[in-house]
Amino acid sequence: MITFAEKPESRKWTTGDNASVELVYILAGTDNDTVAKAHVEGNTADTYQGLTRQSISLDPEWADTATFNGRWTVTVRYGVRQPAEVGESAFSFDTGGGTQHITQSISTIHKYAPAGKVAPDFKGAVGVSHENVDGVDITVPVYNFSETHYLADSAVTAAYKVTLFTLTGKTNSALFKGLAAGECLFLGASGSKRGAEDWEITYKFAASPNKTGLTIGDITNIDKKGWEYLWVRYVDAEDANAKTIVKKPQAVYVEKVYDEGNLALLGIGT
Repeated sequence: MITFAEKPESRKWTTGDNASVELVYILAGTDNDTVAKAHVEGNTADTYQGLTRQSISLDPEWADTATFNGRWTVTVRYGVRQPAEVGESAFSFDTGGGTQHITQSISTIHKYAPAGKVAPDFKGAVGVSHENVDGVDITVPVYNFSETHYLADSAVTAAYKVTLFTLTGKTNSALFKGLAAGECLFLGASGSKRGAEDWEITYKFAASPNKTGLTIGDITNIDKKGWEYLWVRYVDAEDANAKTIVKKPQAVYVEKVYDEGNLALLGIGT
């Protein structure tokens, strides 16, 4: 069994701009350096009081290969995280989804009416009143992601800043980050200069899937790109079975509400 305990002389601090601290342990129960290293990595934190774990030092006191036993002095050093270099990148994402108001369901699962009556068939329209189709707010798939890149000062010209501005609010005209044309919306970028030599720029995106072959009411074969807007026009119609007037889809419209842009001009890969 491996034991791992911090020594009394642990936590030697150095303060200032390059602050650091060393935590010292005794690890016993194995002669295998790989096993010892993995145990230390799994039982020490990535950060300590705002500093980042930078190194692990294993110093064998003794090892017995016959019994696979041993004892090690372990030093874990934490220090100030070094700034990213030009050309490095960082990525984040979430798939929490967005909210959309819809007036049409995918399908009507059940209809109920009093005994001897027939529930009107609204062809999937949701929240139908005498005058309107009220609809409902639902969560829809939206993939939000961002990328932070570190660019040389020479790359962030006035023209490049204008490119960021003009591409904001545009969808991808071609495949971009694995997303088909029309699925990725560029939400804009924010940047700051680090000293005199480079820039840290974060690019924000949202993705929504393209749809094909949709059916709304009796209308079929509807195609819609991810960031196009779909809406339905309803008309009064007679439901002969229910002997009542209902709202039914008369036509479906797919509207282009975002221009397309060449997101490859962002210069962060496709």
